[in-house]
Amino acid sequence: MIFLRKLLILKLKKPEDWDDDLDGEWEAPKIPNPEYKGEWRAKMIANPAYKGEWVHPEIENPDYKYDANIYQFDSNGVLGIEIWQVKAGTIFDDFLVTDSVEEAKTNADAVMKRIGGEKKAKEEDDKKKAEEAKKAEEVRKAEEDKKKAEEGDKKVDDEHDHDHDHKKDDL
Repeated sequence: MIFLRKLLILKLKKPEDWDDDLDGEWEAPKIPNPEYKGEWRAKMIANPAYKGEWVHPEIENPDYKYDANIYQFDSNGVLGIEIWQVKAGTIFDDFLVTDSVEEAKTNADAVMKRIGGEKKAKEEDDKKKAEEAKKAEEVRKAEEDKKKAEEGDKKVDDEHDHDHDHKKDDL
């Protein structure tokens, strides 16, 4: 059974002279609940077998050997990165991890030189694709115009034949 701390007095109604704008929203008054005994809590049951918080037992590993330099490597052959991108088609390559500024500059110059060549090749490829698309569009338009001309000729022939039919009917 749930007991509320205070009970509403439901018999009372909003006074006639109550003004919501001036006095705020009216709430019925509440009285203390004599049966309320505080917030409910589950009863604790005694457990005679309780031995305290459980602790994970540690088992000896005969293959374990302590290594103070386990994190050190002669060479890092792998680099893992996570990249979230909106634009598809972006390529990431040529990562360099070094502590030598001279080596970084040398490699950066070589990469920038290669990137310049790649940009030039991409621009030429884009230009070539644009020309091909333009030619394809011209061919498509020519075929469309040809179809329209054929349909126009066909209509004229149909109208001409239709006129001959009327002349025959007139005779």
